[in-house]
Amino acid sequence: MFNLVRFRSIPGSAKDIGSVFLAMAIGLATGMGFIGLAMLFTIIVAVVNVVYVCTPFGKPAEPGKRLCVSVPEDLEFDGMFDSVLERFTESHELVEIRTTNMGSLYQLEYEIRMHKPGLEKRMIDEMRTMNGNLKITLGRAPMAKEVL
Repeated sequence: MFNLVRFRSIPGSAKDIGSVFLAMAIGLATGMGFIGLAMLFTIIVAVVNVVYVCTPFGKPAEPGKRLCVSVPEDLEFDGMFDSVLERFTESHELVEIRTTNMGSLYQLEYEIRMHKPGLEKRMIDEMRTMNGNLKITLGRAPMAKEVL
């Protein structure tokens, strides 16, 4: 019976496909004379749809990113960027500190998850004023390594 449904274009999300099948179930219940059951099912589906649309449930999380900040060796960097990162990121963690440029610079590496996409430039601009306009790199976080 379900082979009668034929998508003429790319189906879309799981929510869209689920809605098509739920509408078919409601139509079948109505056609078979189970009006009360069809109305109950319609109310349940409507409430679930509203909850699904109004909540962040099912939305993909903002992907993690790797933030590298260079700071001069004479700058006390411990906790220096925390206030900026708290405003722009959902989570942040300092994962590595290393020296570069013959020891005259420190490079701080953070793993971050942004609150919303599109705020990266504002965050980097604020951080540049704090680190003496040295190099700041923001990119995709590396894939987790498999443990064999």
